[in-house]
Amino acid sequence: MKTKVIVARPIFEETLVRLREHFDVTDNQADIAWTKASWAQALSQHAGALTTGSDPVDAEVLKACPSLKAVANMAVGFNNFDVPALTAQGVQASNTPDVLTETTADFGFALLMATARRMAESEHYLRRGEWTQWRYDMFAGAEVHGSTIGILGMGRIGQGIARRAAHGFGMKVIYHNRSRLSAESEAECKATYVSKDELLKTADHVMLVVPYSAASHHTIGAAELAQMKPTATLINIARGGIVDDAALALALHNKQIAAAGLDVFEGEPKVHPDLLTVPNVVLTPHIASASIPTRLAMANLAADNLISYFTQGKSVTPLNTVTA
Repeated sequence: MKTKVIVARPIFEETLVRLREHFDVTDNQADIAWTKASWAQALSQHAGALTTGSDPVDAEVLKACPSLKAVANMAVGFNNFDVPALTAQGVQASNTPDVLTETTADFGFALLMATARRMAESEHYLRRGEWTQWRYDMFAGAEVHGSTIGILGMGRIGQGIARRAAHGFGMKVIYHNRSRLSAESEAECKATYVSKDELLKTADHVMLVVPYSAASHHTIGAAELAQMKPTATLINIARGGIVDDAALALALHNKQIAAAGLDVFEGEPKVHPDLLTVPNVVLTPHIASASIPTRLAMANLAADNLISYFTQGKSVTPLNTVTA
């Protein structure tokens, strides 16, 4: 009898075919929305799960799932997992690092460009039929080439953004991280380590690429926004909750900073209503890794993590250590 696994959200058919070679698969190609209770009930019937960042596997859910053995997140972030609780219950957790690094770094830089150069504002202006003549200051935004980018979080994606900034746009790169990079990595990225305060005060563009945790909640709030230049932009491709969205909306409304670009939000898919009323923000629905090749690679790595655990006792990219 095949092991039962559940796929929480719609996924590539070819990935489902691979999974069905090894497992008895319950899919959700109809994209039925789970409540937390219905998700826990469905999960309780399975030994493994392929999840996305919106599917919680925390202590409350785990109480209903004594037979659960492995959960594979189709994401590099895993704040939907309670890893200590999973470890305590002997459940292998995994994520999909590396395969989305370059695509996400591309998008982070695209969001920076769109924000700095006021692309969304100007497109809406054009679509409303308000463009009647050219003006010298029409949607004049911030310079990107030759400016200073400050990167908070210098993991794989942060380093990818730094390389694009330094080598492609001649930007000065400063960064702050929990631990400093090696001299070799700093040289490759042409990056200089600074304190968080110095980064906020100095950078023309602040890019957030830190993982979410209780410690990083509201890394950027009213106090941090007050430290930034009034001409600065803020870009968040990390996780919702890294930024205090209410404080950011107020800062944008008051032109305390020039603009923001957000791919992630507190409480997503809901967006703070005040962010929808300010023109100087670019909003995208958590799509930084959304190219077909990258999303397929993420799905297949998540599938590999389940297959590897149930055939070899360990996932390919585990987040914890458990005994199979």
